[in-house]
Formats: sequence, C-alpha cells, structure tokens
Amino acid sequence: MNKPLVAILSGAGISTDSGIPDYRGPNGLWRKDPEAEKLVTYEYYMGDPEIRRRSWQMRLKNRALLAEPNAAHRAVAELERSGVPVRVITQNVDGLHQLGGVTARKVLELHGTARQVVCTQCHARGPMADALARVEAGEDDPPCLECGGILKSATVMFGERLDPVVLGDALAISKACQVFIAVGSSLQVQPAAGLVGVAADHGARLIIVNAEPTPYDERADEVVREPIGAALPELLRRLQG
Repeated sequence: MNKPLVAILSGAGISTDSGIPDYRGPNGLWRKDPEAEKLVTYEYYMGDPEIRRRSWQMRLKNRALLAEPNAAHRAVAELERSGVPVRVITQNVDGLHQLGGVTARKVLELHGTARQVVCTQCHARGPMADALARVEAGEDDPPCLECGGILKSATVMFGERLDPVVLGDALAISKACQVFIAVGSSLQVQPAAGLVGVAADHGARLIIVNAEPTPYDERADEVVREPIGAALPELLRRLQG
C-alpha cells in the first residue's frame, strides 16, 4: 500500500528550540523592536545606505547561522528516512531542515535563505559567510564582487514578491498531499497561510501544532498545543507506523 504524502508547513516556532526567536509571538522580534522591520524592508534597504550598514551589522550579530537543528527538525528527517514521502514548505530562512537531514530538493523555502546573498543588479549569488567576513574586515556595505551592485540577503524582504515558481510548487504539494501538518506558524501571513486552506479543501487531514491559536484551528482534524520539540517527534512517529 502506498504511504500517504505528508506536507509539513513550518514556521518560526519550529526553530525557537534552536535559539532563533520568532517574529510575531509574544516575545517576537518585531514586537520588541519595530524599527528592526526597516532593516528587512526592500524599499528602505535599497534607498538608504545607512539602513544597509545597520542591516549588515544586524546580520553580523545574528547568531542564526550558528544555530543547530533541534529535535523537531531531526524528526522530519527521520520521517523521510522511514520511507514516508515528505515535502517541507518552510517560512523560515535558517536552513535548519536541510542541516537536520531532510533532502534539500524536498524543502521549499518560501521566504528564501539567510545562508546566501544575492546581488540586486546582476543576481549573482554567494555564501552569506563570505559577505559577513568582508563586513568584519571593515566593509560597511559590501558590494557585489561581480558587478558592484547592492548585495542583500537571499531572503524575501518586506515589499518583495515570493518566487512564483516556489509558490507554485508549494500550491501543487498542498493540493496533492494526504496529510498536511502546520507547525510553529501563526498562520497569519499570506500566501503561506492560505496553503492550509488549499490542503483542507483538497481532502488532506489537517494537523496544527502551535502554542497559540491560529485562524485555521476550526478546520483542523487535530490541534496540538504541547511544546513542538516533544510533540512533533511523537506525531511523526505515529505517521511512520
């Protein structure tokens, strides 16, 4: 018998055990420092060299690139290794699903990745670590080494569109899956949150794992409020059976 396709939509809550704060929770980054939002807003970033300098300093201080996968990330990889077809659609930019062992091509990063930089002019890409080394060496706003254009994190900033190809793939997976698990997401940010409704409309069993209530709880077949680091591994072990 064919095993059901499991789609996992992950938000910031799956990475808090790795030491990466969420953005919109009670202790979220935007609630603590609304000014920080400007540093990741495309219009401000492109138009103001001082914003760019502050953004690079923020990236330098951000320990997210040093974070390690936690039990929840490893449980997703274990589910894949068990032979269950898995696709991960993540709102996170930390790359921890891949580091945790999930096959890279099975991870769709809706909001891009903080582990790379991209030139806004020629679109050349490179490792974030290399750009940060240049900042540490004294470059306030390191330009693209290919064309001299403005470099930015390869994440989707506020004011930028999501990659239509990645979003299209996420939509197709949401329609095709038999089980859809939303974990660690407030499900308030579109279009990512809308994938939950798409999956439910196409007959998927919907499971929501999140500490706080979400707009989609009433549509869920199961809602789990326990801490993600313990709840998700237990849930995924059930699916392996």
